[in-house]
Amino acid sequence: MSPPPLGERDRRTAVEGACRILAHTRPWLGTPYRHQASALGAGCDCLGLVRGVWRALHGAEPEVPPPYRPDWAETSGRELLLEAFSRWLIPISLDAAQPGDVLVFRMVAGAVAKHCAIQSGPDRMIHAYWGRACVESVLGRWWRERCVAVFRFPPPQQ
Repeated sequence: MSPPPLGERDRRTAVEGACRILAHTRPWLGTPYRHQASALGAGCDCLGLVRGVWRALHGAEPEVPPPYRPDWAETSGRELLLEAFSRWLIPISLDAAQPGDVLVFRMVAGAVAKHCAIQSGPDRMIHAYWGRACVESVLGRWWRERCVAVFRFPPPQQ
C-alpha cells in the first residue's frame, strides 16, 4: 500500500529534511573504512556512518551497538541491525525510499541483514565498506535486489 500523496507543505518539509540529512552525510565521503568506527574523517564502517549522521541530527546516540563481525557472517541468526533501526528510526516501505533514508541490505540470501547506506539520490547511495572509504555509489539492480528494509530518520526534536 502506497502512502497518501503529500501536500505541498508536506513535500517541502520532506525535501528540507532530506537536504539536512544529506548535508550531514556528504562530509563523510572519503572517510577511511574502519570496522566499528564512527569518526568523521578518521574512520567509519556502514553503521558508523549512520551513527554519525544520527549524532549530527539528534545529539547522543540512543544506544551503544554490540560488537559485530566485519565479514557479515553473524552466526546468532538475530537481525540485530534491523531490530536496532526499528527501535530508533521510522520503518517505511521499500518503494517509498527517498534521499536521506537509510537502506538496509542482506548481502547473502538466508543471512542476516548486515550492510546499510544512506540514499543520496534516486539511484545513488552513500556507504562505507571494507576495502574502500566512505563513497557514493550507484544504487543499481545488484544493490536493489539485496535491499530488505528502509528507515527514515525521525525529525529533530524542537
